Amino acid sequence: MSDNSRPLRVAIIGAGPAGIYCADALMKSETASARGLSIDLYERMPAPFGLIRYGVAPDHPRIKGIITALHKVLDKPQVRLLGNIDYGTDITLTDLQRHYDAVVFSTGATDDRGLNIPGVDLERSYGAAEFVAWYDGHPDFSREWPLEQEKVAVIGVGNVALDVARVLAKTGDELLPTEIPDNVYQGLKANKAVEVHVFGRRGPAQAKFTPLELKELDHSPNIEVIVDPEDIDYDEGSAVARRSSKITDQVATIIENYAIREPKQGAIHKLFLHFFENPVEILGEDGKVVGLRTERNQLDGTGNVKGTGKTRDWDVTAVYRAVGYLSDNVPDIPFDDQAGVIPNEAGRVFDEGKHLTGLYTTGWIKRGPVGLIGHTKGDASETVECIVDDMVNNRLNPVEDPSEEAIIDLLNERKIPFTTWDGWYRLDEHERKLGEAQGRDRIKVVERDDMLAASEPHKVQK
Repeated sequence: MSDNSRPLRVAIIGAGPAGIYCADALMKSETASARGLSIDLYERMPAPFGLIRYGVAPDHPRIKGIITALHKVLDKPQVRLLGNIDYGTDITLTDLQRHYDAVVFSTGATDDRGLNIPGVDLERSYGAAEFVAWYDGHPDFSREWPLEQEKVAVIGVGNVALDVARVLAKTGDELLPTEIPDNVYQGLKANKAVEVHVFGRRGPAQAKFTPLELKELDHSPNIEVIVDPEDIDYDEGSAVARRSSKITDQVATIIENYAIREPKQGAIHKLFLHFFENPVEILGEDGKVVGLRTERNQLDGTGNVKGTGKTRDWDVTAVYRAVGYLSDNVPDIPFDDQAGVIPNEAGRVFDEGKHLTGLYTTGWIKRGPVGLIGHTKGDASETVECIVDDMVNNRLNPVEDPSEEAIIDLLNERKIPFTTWDGWYRLDEHERKLGEAQGRDRIKVVERDDMLAASEPHKVQK
């Protein structure tokens, strides 16, 4: 039974947008706020913001501006950030259940969804998520990336595919003004790619790009975007899709304009958008990628496609798969490996048809890695409604010690050098000073030890 005379204690595992939106929704709940709230956001990385720091392309400062809104949430006195803590290793579910009325999992998705075609395991066949982690300076990934191929394929028609293609097609100097660390700049500066081919198995009306990101491809003076006019094709299902969605119509119109325009003068790199080409095999020799085979598709009248049996081999020597993210399973929590989600009903974690008391989920780990960052707000609100309902009806987790100091004592006892919200401000200032010295807004710190030294210098072992 929950003691309603004290503040509601909630642990949120994952301090990306989904977790922070969940904290915000809790504080905006009149019922929860009337009781009082004490929220701890746990984060595996030394720095918060998850996908925005480690999943958004560095030349997208507009999206990174969402951090400003998230800052306001983390500035609230009801919220604590506890970073550099690995759930399942540093702290367990049993630990959390001793100290919190509710535990919310918002751990997101970092792995690549599989692509089941021959040749996917060849050398120079890459998952887009790994490449994104490299250029975003994720400390758990390699500091080097091989960019030695002149002709490169990207499979997928979502914004991640566009990000990967755009970064591959830009020059290192174009990206230097962003926050990329020096190892990424040096890697991109040495990039030999001059042709980038993006492949989608359906047509322009079925592409999952957003209009702004699609237009951005053309902002670089070094990139010429090319679309084959034969790929501009619509059936009745496509026409219905365009009429029913302004975004779909805008995307199709932008693609049409790419197809009919004159060649762009002075562009040293070409970025091709191919539609109705279904990748069926990555071709290899001596264990390395030497091409991509696609089957030509055609519309079937409903907006879906069917194969024509006609194949084409494309001269590319590296392939990036951007066909979706997949979440990791979470220790001690039921997990659907196929869907890559925690089984839940409206955010309540379920196992064999029963709600596991006090356990909840939100974000991509709740519904799968689809939609834009802002869509996780709706997820958070739905989950918070369940938490509040369970609070009102005394269905939350029974807590042994709800004091805020208890969990800090436990972390200190285990000698875990956790980071804090004050520590983020110190790291933020440090990164901005690094950038200022080079006339840039900031330079991202990559190494965990360096992040820890900047954010919590008194916790670094001498």
